This record gives sequence, C-alpha cells and structure tokens, in this order.
Amino acid sequence: MMNKNNTDWVRHVSITPPTLQNNTADADRLTGELKTQLNTDTVDIDLDLLKRLPDLLRRYEYSVNCILFKDRKRWLVTGVTNSHNTSPIYGLAVDLGTTRIVLRLIDLSTGRISDEISFDNPQISVGPDVLTRIHFADQDGGLDRLNKMIIDGLNRMIIKLCDSCKIKPNNIYLLSVAGNTAMTHLFMGLTPHWIIREPYIPVINRPGYVKAKELGIKVNPVAGVQIFPNVGSYFGGDLIAGILFSGLNKTSDTAILVDVGTNAEVVLGNKDWLIACAGAAGPALECGVTGMGMMAGPGAIDQVAIDQVAIDHDIYNIRLHTIGNMPPEGICGSGLIDLAAQLFLCGMIDIKGKLAPSICGSKLKEKDGIKHFVVVPAKDSATGSDLTISQAGIDSLIRSKAAMYTILETITSYVGISFKELSTFYVAGAFGSFINPGSAISIGMLPDLPIDRYKSLNNSSIGGATMALTSSECLDEIDNIRNRITYLELNVNQEFMNRFSAARFLPHTDRSLFRSVKVWTHSSEAHDGEQK
Repeated sequence: MMNKNNTDWVRHVSITPPTLQNNTADADRLTGELKTQLNTDTVDIDLDLLKRLPDLLRRYEYSVNCILFKDRKRWLVTGVTNSHNTSPIYGLAVDLGTTRIVLRLIDLSTGRISDEISFDNPQISVGPDVLTRIHFADQDGGLDRLNKMIIDGLNRMIIKLCDSCKIKPNNIYLLSVAGNTAMTHLFMGLTPHWIIREPYIPVINRPGYVKAKELGIKVNPVAGVQIFPNVGSYFGGDLIAGILFSGLNKTSDTAILVDVGTNAEVVLGNKDWLIACAGAAGPALECGVTGMGMMAGPGAIDQVAIDQVAIDHDIYNIRLHTIGNMPPEGICGSGLIDLAAQLFLCGMIDIKGKLAPSICGSKLKEKDGIKHFVVVPAKDSATGSDLTISQAGIDSLIRSKAAMYTILETITSYVGISFKELSTFYVAGAFGSFINPGSAISIGMLPDLPIDRYKSLNNSSIGGATMALTSSECLDEIDNIRNRITYLELNVNQEFMNRFSAARFLPHTDRSLFRSVKVWTHSSEAHDGEQK
C-alpha cells in the first residue's frame, strides 16, 4: 500500500511478515512492493543498508518509509525508517561555485525548501580561478588539500544549516551537487590535470550517483550524492542544472541562456536541439580588472547613474548605489557595467573606450603615467582613498564585453538565426541577478533586444540542483539534456576572432546593430542636451 503523501523519494511500504508458508527473502519482499509502486523492473538496495535490513524490518514491524533515489534507469533504496517516526527526511542541494557555494535544505517528504546558506569557496585562498587551482593540484599534496578544503567547508556549513533548522546531519539522506567541470573534479578528489591540456579531457563526464561517506561528507551514513554531468572541460554540471531550471530544453521557441562566471557559458536551443559554447569573458565582468573591484557584498557599488547637471559647461553628477547602503568600498560586476555604459553615453569615454580629458575634467587623474577616472573621492569612500577606474581597466573591460558579444554572435550565426528570433534571453548567476540589461546593451556586451526579452534566473545552478531533489522526472531529464547538447569549440573558430575585432568598440563598429543606444551631445556640439 502507498501513502498519498509520498513524494518520488519517500515511499511508504507495508509488507506481510514472512512465515513458513511465505519465506521470501527480506530484500526481495521489500523491492517487490517497491517495483509495483514505482512501475519498474529494477530496484536495488544499498549494500550498507542491506546489511541492516533484517533488523530494521523486524524492529519497525514491516511498516517502513523507504528513501529512494534514481540513478539513470535504476531505482536505489538508500534508507529505511520507521513509518510511525516523525523525524524529518531531508535532501541537500549544492551549487558548487568557484567563488561562492550555496547549500539548500529540502524536506524530501513535501519537496519544500526549509532553509539556505552560502559561503565563500575556501579554495579562493589558493587562487580565485580554477586555472590557478588546477596548477596547484599538480603540486605534491595539492589535490588532497584542495579536496579537503571543499569537503571540510561543506561539513561545517551542513552543521550550521542543520542547527538553524533544528535537525541533525543524520536526517539528510540525499544530496544533489552542480558545479563546473573543474570544481566537480576537485570535489571528488579527481585530478583536473588534463582538463586544461590539449585535447582537454576530464577524468569523467558522468559521475552520477556516489555515496556521501565515500566523499567524506558527514550526513546520514547511507546517503547518496547525485553529481550533475558535464559536457566537457568547459561546460559543466552547473550549466546543465541551469538549463533544467530555465526550461529552455522544453520550449518550442528558440531561446538562449548565458551564465557569466570565470567563463562565459552559453547555450542556445529549444525542445528539439541544444548547442553550447564557452569562452573567457568572465574575469573582467567579475571585476578582476580594476583596483576597486570586489565581489557583490555590503559596500559594493552595484548601480551607477550619471546626470548632466550644467549642460553649457558639461558638468556631471555621479549617483551611486551600494549594497546595504553602506559607504562605497569598491565596485562589483553590475556596477562596473553601469559605470562603463554611463561614461560612454556621457562622452567621458569614446568609441574606443579611451577617457576624454575635455569631458572628464577634474575627475581625471594620472597615476604612474596611467589615466584614472575618479568614481568616488577619498572623502566619500569607505577606504579613505579615491575609488578609481584606470584606462587599463576600461580597456580590459572592453575586451571582455567584446568576447561576450562575440560568443553570442558566433553561436547564433552557427545555426543561422538572428538575435531578433530569440524569444527569451535568460541571464543566470550573480551576473544575471544584478546586471542592468540596458547598460550591457549600451556598451555592446548584450544584443540590442527589447528589455522585456531579458529574464534573470538568479542562481540557476542551485535551482536545477533543487529540482533534481524534488522529481524523478527532472532527474531523468538531466541525462536527456546532456545527450542533446552539441558543443561548439571556439578556440579553433576563425570567425570568432574576426568578429571579436569588430566588437572591440563601443558599442560596436557596426552601429546599426545597436540602434537604441543614444549618446549625449555636448554643449559644443548642440543645445539643450539633445541626444544623437
């Protein structure tokens, strides 16, 4: 018999105790009932659980809740509890980010989210990017150290998360983990050495189901971990999770999904086909190009607007917003894109991204022979020093925005469609949560589409990992998504390099691609602040 409150992962089973006349083995008795409930031919029992099964069935008088998971076509029993016991049964979704890790606790009996916690990836102390970490892993003991950092960090946060919900780690029976290819390897303790060396081969593309205790994760001893698959060295499980979360794989209309982190990863398609690519457009957009760059957090400038106060004298007022309304300490990615857009629209930087002394006026300073634009004077900053962006920083940002646009242009051209044919433009990750699409369009980083076509997915990786713990259909879809993706290698694509050169202007060498972008006309050129 089946409880009406069952979810995919928690099934109530009530079976007839064995007798001399009915001496079916305990495991066969249990799996036989589950096969009927699940309408399947294959149900296996975890070996550690199998060793305890006879005692558990008799202790609970053959009325139990079975915690299940589905590893591709195979159903697996990972836990057995007393059906009369009200102790909660939880799953844990994990977004294994290069910079930040997110844990989400889910009640497997109801599918509801109970709580969430995030923390900086401890591996940042070794290096902010995966390339540095991969080289570190080649050192003696390096891989073990990186693996220990991530596992110890997870275990600490699991305890903290459980304490906040007044449960024990022992109540967690299932985990779902989504991360890029390198992070997945470091999480599993697998060498990432060949990921960055031609022909760029991971140790494994489909980790599938692994026991938590084998990874060193301190939850229920029989708990299992479902690790999202990757397509290759540069398209990981976090993007598979993002596709699942967006529903891109089920739409009739063609849409695009972009996630900017260490790399810019893009997938284009619909329910019939998916094509993906990745390229290095992330570091500058994560503020790796400017001395005042910082990750999004209290005190980070996340929005910038510039007003023309006195038209006749080209005097401008910079308005800033910081996260938490704190004194400005630095600038995060969305603020940097806003800043570049506003500087361009006001004429403070030209189409080549060069600072214009005649317009910048007193806001332009020179340090060690390099021009700097003062965004926040020392008296107003949390650091007590000027917050500036250098000409070199602007140049680097323009290279990154050009790479971003070129990736998008190359993948759409590859399948013979235009940007205008896209029904939706999904933007994922922290980049998608805070970015102003209008600013990104103004500098030629994103295509000139109606703003309402842009849809922020926030953290789509944790969203997809959560879905994997709430539905067996979603879990089946993960492999379907992976199998349908065609990966486009940009490193050997000559068209990419040709397009990249054209995109290294603001917003682009071909202004017809960005008709909505209007630059302010200055007092020497026109009257009344007309735009051109």
